[in-house]
Amino acid sequence: MELRQLYYFVKVAKREHVTKAAEELHVAQSAVSRQIHQLEEELGAKLFLQKGRNLQLTPVGTLFLKRAEVILADLERAVLEIQEFLDPEKGEVRLGFPHSLGISLIPEVVSAFRKQNPNVNFRFKQGMYPSLIQDVMKGEVDLAFVSPCPEMHAHVTGQTVLTEELFAILPPGHPLAQEETIDLIQLRDEKFVLFSDGYSLRPIVWDACLEAGFTPNIGFEGQETDTIRGLVAAGMGVSLLPEMALHGSGKLQPANVRVRSPRVTRTIGLIYRSNEKLPLVAKVFQRFLLDFFACVESKGRL
Repeated sequence: MELRQLYYFVKVAKREHVTKAAEELHVAQSAVSRQIHQLEEELGAKLFLQKGRNLQLTPVGTLFLKRAEVILADLERAVLEIQEFLDPEKGEVRLGFPHSLGISLIPEVVSAFRKQNPNVNFRFKQGMYPSLIQDVMKGEVDLAFVSPCPEMHAHVTGQTVLTEELFAILPPGHPLAQEETIDLIQLRDEKFVLFSDGYSLRPIVWDACLEAGFTPNIGFEGQETDTIRGLVAAGMGVSLLPEMALHGSGKLQPANVRVRSPRVTRTIGLIYRSNEKLPLVAKVFQRFLLDFFACVESKGRL
């Protein structure tokens, strides 16, 4: 059994299609098919079934995928450890984060870190809360920012590094757009533009509205802060966004108003695998982040 076979198998399993996997791997489709066939022959079991134009894992394939992912992740970590041993100032940090942090926070912290460690590279992976937890557990990322930080998790640990205020965002012509502060109850008759299910900001906004005394009327849903902000700016409703996600580059921008009552916040945690030593370069980056956010909290702003 060759590592290439495992790598091709995982790609096909993720893409559920040989052609798409081959395109991503930059190899011929026939080469991928041949390696999968040889792997199945060696295992003595079918790993995939044809389902329309796509492939579906068999029960054996599903079981084998879990093991193959662990093997490849362990191999990747071993290579990184050797590279770090040969040159501790070089290496790669694999970092996961939600989209809302990619607008300003991630570029800021990575830029600041690389000024001190210019030879360190980064591999980024964006996702929702559940997928980021899984990415850490599977070893696909070393560190991940999530909101909120999970409590009492069997396989993931970490610490809260930042508490951030959420602001009301309103269409520019809204009657409350020029106010310095508002009570959330003042938006009870508005349509809300919320994140889709699975995004951590959705329950924060929902619970804040319930605390204020009303159930939000959902007019539209989106999956990125740029979408939420754009829909509000276009007059499709109102919403709440964290402070670092308030500003965009488009011509049409919503008004941002501080919420007086209830005060709405989110916490951001930095997580990693429990009971497992971080790669040296990731450990250096973790220490940098803890110092960075301690400084941010003391100043009260990013």
